[in-house]
Amino acid sequence: MKEAIQNTATNLFLRLGFKSVTMDDIAEEMGISKKTIYAHYSTKSKLIEGSVWQLMEEINTGIESLRAQKLNPIVENFEVKVYVQRMLKNEKTSPQFQLKKYYPKIYNTISDKKFEIAQRSIIENLERGIRSGHYRSNLSISFVSRLHFAGMLGVKDKRLFPEEEYSNNKLMDYLLEYHLRAICTPKGLEVLEDLLIKNKEQNEI
Repeated sequence: MKEAIQNTATNLFLRLGFKSVTMDDIAEEMGISKKTIYAHYSTKSKLIEGSVWQLMEEINTGIESLRAQKLNPIVENFEVKVYVQRMLKNEKTSPQFQLKKYYPKIYNTISDKKFEIAQRSIIENLERGIRSGHYRSNLSISFVSRLHFAGMLGVKDKRLFPEEEYSNNKLMDYLLEYHLRAICTPKGLEVLEDLLIKNKEQNEI
């Protein structure tokens, strides 16, 4: 039951937002009493924390699975982006921004872990891209990996990128293209241009 509550809550939080969803909403969605939820989670904050950790672990597992395929490093970036966006339901409610604003303690608790996971993935991708000749050999891997992570956080700030002007999908598309154009060799740019054309054609279908 605890796992079912957490799964239902996670879907609601991503769809409607951490602030908007109440314990009543979760109980109604599941067709159970609120007492049943409180038997497993004494507060909404504990349920949010459990949901966020679960989601992060699922995303990490998925990213590791993609990395294990040893795709072209540029292709891997696009595959990871699509996977994360799908897991986060395209972030229609800006969950990260809401978490930071309304539940800062939870946000701060998970931030270090999120940085650790992201850095491991980004650094391995950069190192592989340099070895394969797709990324420039003179890159500062530490700087580029941190800059890209900072960019992923920054584009989610709705004060800087208001929703009426920028959709979440477009923001991540822009950021990834910006990142890759800055680090690719001519060989890498050829792969990138092909991918951008294919993605554009798919979106137009």
